[in-house]
Parts: sequence; C-alpha cells; structure tokens
Amino acid sequence: MYERFGKRALDMIGAALLLLALAPVFALVALAVRICLGWPLLYVQPRAGFGGRAFTLLKFRSMAPGDAPDAERLCRFGLALRASGLDELPQLLQVLRGEMSLVGPRPLPLSYLPLYSARQALRLKRRPGLVGPGVAAGRNAVPWMQRLELEAAYAAAPPRLRDDLILLGRSLGVLLRGQGATAPGQATMPAFAPQPARRSKQG
Repeated sequence: MYERFGKRALDMIGAALLLLALAPVFALVALAVRICLGWPLLYVQPRAGFGGRAFTLLKFRSMAPGDAPDAERLCRFGLALRASGLDELPQLLQVLRGEMSLVGPRPLPLSYLPLYSARQALRLKRRPGLVGPGVAAGRNAVPWMQRLELEAAYAAAPPRLRDDLILLGRSLGVLLRGQGATAPGQATMPAFAPQPARRSKQG
C-alpha cells in the first residue's frame, strides 16, 4: 500500500508543507545568491531519474560560472550554502511534479549510466530523492562504492514508511551539522569512476 499510494502522498504533502514553511528561507537564499554570485540564480543540469530517464535538476547556484576547477569557483558563501543543503531547496518543486521523491537515491549525471554495475543500476528503480541513504550516511564524505551500494540496497528493498522516516531524520541531522558537503581533500565530490574488476590469482 505504501509503495503504490503512501510514498507519493508523503512526497506531495511533505513537499507542499516544506515549501510553505520554508518560503521565507527560499526567498532569502535567492536574494543571497543574487547578491553574492549574480545571475542566474539556479544551476540546471540533466540528471538520470526513474528508470534512467533524463530530467533537469534544479539547484540554487553555489559557484561562479566558468571552466575553472571547482575549488577556484567556490567562495565562502557557496561553501556555506552547500554545507547547509539549502542549495537543494528548488528540488521540492520537482518532488511536487513527480520527478523526484523526498527520499530516494540522489540523482546523478547521465554520463554515469553506462558505468554502473548491474547491482548499482538498481538505484534507477526508484525516483531520485531530495535525501536518501547516501545523504543519511554522510553525503559526499561517503566513498562512491559505499554510497552506491547503500542506494542499491534501498532500491532493491520494498518501500517502507518507517525506513523513509528514519532516513529523513538522519539526513536532517547530517544537514544541520553541515557534514559531508565535500569529499575528503576535495572542493566538492570527484566524478564517479568504477573500480576495475580484480583478477583472480592462479597458481
């Protein structure tokens, strides 16, 4: 029952309530982005959604435009915005539209699709989430292989309200503490690269 009706109902009610409650924060973040980084306010990028279908992800912009490395385009404001998770607020609109869910695997670039193993590709069986197992475990501080396994395990299991509420709570704790906005030693998160298969030793 939760899989067919409850999860979508939770998404719509939760996203609507959060948009109403956070409307002043939404406006303040938009104003801050305008002052600190200028136009455009939003960063848009094609991402893989449910079943691997492309959709356009929306985020408040946290970097200066250009082709320079991320570390050079990030200012203090951008770092603070990413640490708070408030740059992801526009995705609440995408939850309402049905492109995303409150809880699910985080949407990743389309270029990663051919890199997934069969196990990792299970993450595409669920709508991408505003938060999810990877966020709850520590966001970008979690290595790629561990993060993708957590999301694959979540997608392979039947949806449960209790599991989603636990992940929402844990993710909120991570965001409030500003944890995991960057990978260790990195400005953001390095691109995903699958690990080469290990050759078995013989002899």
